[in-house]
Amino acid sequence: MSGMPNAHARWIAFTREVSPTIVDCELTHLARTPIDVATARAQHQAYERLLASLGCDVRRVPAAPQYPDAVFIEDAAVVFDEIAVITRPGAESRRDETAAVEAALGALRPVAHITAPGTLDGGDVLSVGRSVFVGRTDRTNLEGISQLRAAIAPHGYTVRGIDVTGCLHLKTAVTAVDDTTVLLNPDWVDPAVFARFRVIEVDPLEPMGANVLRIGEHLVYGASYPRTQARLEQLGYALRTVDASELAKAEGAVTCCSVVVRGWAR
Repeated sequence: MSGMPNAHARWIAFTREVSPTIVDCELTHLARTPIDVATARAQHQAYERLLASLGCDVRRVPAAPQYPDAVFIEDAAVVFDEIAVITRPGAESRRDETAAVEAALGALRPVAHITAPGTLDGGDVLSVGRSVFVGRTDRTNLEGISQLRAAIAPHGYTVRGIDVTGCLHLKTAVTAVDDTTVLLNPDWVDPAVFARFRVIEVDPLEPMGANVLRIGEHLVYGASYPRTQARLEQLGYALRTVDASELAKAEGAVTCCSVVVRGWAR
């Protein structure tokens, strides 16, 4: 996206363009299949346009063609109203992605860092109000969770580490639809962890369908999960869908492709 930043936007969405090397992306749970870079870029641009239509000031962090997974910018930082936590990704190949993201966020929030031996991917962090759930995965370890807790607990957040099996990140398995409801795949995360929430389960034929991006009152959802979409719509939720099927081949989804923050400066 181009143009001057909108200082009055309620939401700022940081994105990063699809790398020409995305075909060499890290994969953990999916078999490698061909990725059409041109199609992936077109889908990502449509995603950015959708975010802009929802009132986001979309700001692209400088491109990083040398990093295959750079489009999945969510993993580089976890942003709260009071602070931005720059992660230390679990995949060593991704650790240099964070510098440009930190430079973009530094004008908006005070910054903290996850440091060695901690690892933390932003895709493993689910915030619902002041409750923060963090997946214990191949990408996020106990030390990373502990460091995140130390950074945000002074601001009134509680942090709970939870087990995730069968998928890359916590937010592959569960995301928040609103402050009292989560969308969840029960095969990958224990629904009992979210007992105080209303739990909507994905359609069994759409195991990857638990990923939804909240932007204020708006919900952005992948177009590949019509059965789960129907479940949500029957409950009264209005979804804005976008095709992210090519990005999904790299274990990506709609939350992965942006860092959305409230639009005020530090």
